[in-house]
This record gives sequence, C-alpha cells and structure tokens, in this order.
Amino acid sequence: MKKNKISIAIVDDHTLFRNGVAALMGEFDELKVVFQAGDGQQLQQMITKHPLPEVILMDINMPVMDGYDTTQWLKTNYPQIKVLALSMFEDDKAVLRMIQCGAAGYVLKESKPKELLEAIKIIDAKGVYINELVSGKLIRSMAGKEEVPPALSDKELEFLKMCCTELNYVEIAEKMCISYRTIDNYRDSLFVKLNLKSRTGLVLYAVQTGVYKFE
Repeated sequence: MKKNKISIAIVDDHTLFRNGVAALMGEFDELKVVFQAGDGQQLQQMITKHPLPEVILMDINMPVMDGYDTTQWLKTNYPQIKVLALSMFEDDKAVLRMIQCGAAGYVLKESKPKELLEAIKIIDAKGVYINELVSGKLIRSMAGKEEVPPALSDKELEFLKMCCTELNYVEIAEKMCISYRTIDNYRDSLFVKLNLKSRTGLVLYAVQTGVYKFE
C-alpha cells in the first residue's frame, strides 16, 4: 500500500521565497504543504489551527522568534515533528547550533528541489538527515576536542545503532529481547555519558563517530 503524503510546513520570513518553496514542494506527489509561517511566533499560532506537519522546513534568521528558538520550542512541545533547517548560512557555528537546538538535518537554500525532496523523505523515514555539509561540520567540531570518548558497553552500542533505525523504543526493546525499562536505562546512561538530551543527538553522535553508517 502506498504511503500517505509527507505533511510539511515552511517557516521563513521572506514571503516570496516561502511561497516559491511551497509551490515547488507542492508539485511532488510525495508531499503535502499544510501551512506556512513567517517566524516562530506565527508558527505557534498556526500549529494549533492546522494538522500537525511531520517535517518543518525552518529558516534561521527571522524577526520576533528566530529558527534557533523556534526549533527548541518545537522539540520541547512537539518532539514528534522533525525540523529540517533550510538556510543560506553554511558556517560551522550556524549548522552546529541548529543541530544542538534539535534540528535533525540542514540544507542550504541554494539546493535543487529534488535534493530538498530527498532530504525530506530521508528525515521522515530515518529521523535524521546527514549530508556532507552537516557531517563535515561535525567532524571539524569533534576534531577540535581532545577529550577521550566515553567507554560504552556492547549493549549500549547495540542500542545506539538501533536508535539510527526507524524503530521506536518499544520495538527496539523487542528487537533486543529486553524490557522497555532497560531501554530507558540505556538511553539515560548514554545521555549522561555523551552529554546529550535527545534521540537525534544520539543518532548524530553514532554517525559522526562511525558507530553507524547509513546504507
């Protein structure tokens, strides 16, 4: 059976650009644009009046409430929604900060429509989109740190790899033949050891350190 269309929203303060992206994405059979917003504050108003999007394309530099604050707000209030940063900024600081705020991927505005479509599809299916731009920033960020990576048990490593799949925590517990409570313990232990706060962070850590590689 064919999967339903991926519902998306677009948050950008430039009306012409926002409308253009909405029109382009609306041409793909795989996508459905549910609403647009000009900044984070407007998104907070719109999100209660429309069906929840599965993926939000998020600009960074916006008035009233920028992409960083909006992404953090979404991760706190709507953690099931995946944020894909869509920005003209490609400096390390902007990319890493958006990832730290909870974005699950980062794409430049100069990208081609089909590249953006592919990013949306991957982030919807896998929960995270790691392209050369993001991986390069993460590698450079890690290279500047001298601390020794924390020791992880075999089970923690197995759980970390499972986090990079489409399985939810209950399904991961079944796959590993352990209780859901044990999964909670593995997750909380990794959060402490790796100084992370979300599953997206675990996935990014697994990818940037080579623990997991997307096929």
